[in-house]
Amino acid sequence: MRGAEITPESLFTPVHLETFVAADHPLRPIRAMVNEALGRMSWLFNAMHAEGGRESIPPERLVRAMLLQVLYSVRPERRLEQINCNLLFR
Repeated sequence: MRGAEITPESLFTPVHLETFVAADHPLRPIRAMVNEALGRMSWLFNAMHAEGGRESIPPERLVRAMLLQVLYSVRPERRLEQINCNLLFR
């Protein structure tokens, strides 16, 4: 079963995380392009997941994490935890 992509940022901070990243940061246009491409692929992700069972990690989130690994040279998967801690990546 495909997991929903929900980010409950209001639980962690009273301010939107977007305000911590500069408006002209290079990741912003990249994120917009990636979100658009992933939106067009949503039907494919839906077709790949079973109707029942345990919820998976949303495939969009996995693709974004892998892209950040490439862009920021985060090599081993153990260091991928850095993505959860760095506000820029969130």
